[in-house]
Amino acid sequence: MSAMDTDEVSVVLPPTTTSGLALSLHPLPILNISEHLTRLKLQKNRTDPFVLGALLGTQNGREVEIVNTFELATVDDDHERVDHDFLVSRRDQYKQVFPSLEFIGWYTVASKPTQHHINLQEQFTGYCSNPLLLILQPNLALVSSADVNAQTLPLKAYEPTIELKERKSRSVYIEVPYNVETGEAERIAVDWTARGGGSGTSLESHLQTQRSAVKMLHERILVLIKYVTDVIAGQARPDHSVLRSLTALLASLPASENKHFREEFDTEYEDVQLTAYLSALTKSTNILNDLVDKHIVLTMSKDERGPTGARRRMGRQGGPSDWDRFH
Repeated sequence: MSAMDTDEVSVVLPPTTTSGLALSLHPLPILNISEHLTRLKLQKNRTDPFVLGALLGTQNGREVEIVNTFELATVDDDHERVDHDFLVSRRDQYKQVFPSLEFIGWYTVASKPTQHHINLQEQFTGYCSNPLLLILQPNLALVSSADVNAQTLPLKAYEPTIELKERKSRSVYIEVPYNVETGEAERIAVDWTARGGGSGTSLESHLQTQRSAVKMLHERILVLIKYVTDVIAGQARPDHSVLRSLTALLASLPASENKHFREEFDTEYEDVQLTAYLSALTKSTNILNDLVDKHIVLTMSKDERGPTGARRRMGRQGGPSDWDRFH
């Protein structure tokens, strides 16, 4: 456990203090933050890498939508100072692609907000008057559903505010409830991701399925072979219905080696090969034709390249064509 998780003074106001913010969270930020954490775990070989990123979205009064994210960097090993040059550069790049999205906050990974987050929070006020904080809490997966208060996602959102107590003020957070907002395109993308989208993942899933099917078929064939062997050896009791089914199955297998089937298969295979060869020959002919045309242009004299030469090449004056002259 890091030092930021052991602070005794809580920087989060009690649940009795509510925020009037209407917050909507889209699926893309959830996927981005999860992928960011997973990638850093693998790269740094650590279970608790420091994760920092920016939230992009829209705000209309007290209604806020978190639509997208991008990763951020720090300029020191203690992660106390944000790399503002990198932040501005990435923000401007996203602004060119998504002009309607604004910087509305930042995200990290922790069990709860601490004073360290308050210090980072102050560095984002120059980009947004009231930047939100979105925290991914992976440890919630280890807590029972009763302790999580029916929170379905290990994510919590916080709004910064000022607490006045005993004539002193300090920066604190108010937890903000949120709804997951999805559009039709986002639902399709999330479903595609959940199904293992991407050519490599899809192919791997398909091959795994094929392998399992072949393995299961092989195991069942071994069971049948053992049964027949035991029947022949007198170690198993013969079941005539099973034996008849096996006989029918074996009788259907040689059909694939029928003479007419083999002839038809060979004919279709040859037709496919011939079509492929013709396609390759046509492509080679086109390439050769382009090469000849370029060679003719390069070997023509200056006069032949003029309008008169062009008309002569087109055969309008009865003269020989370029192809005849070339040959």
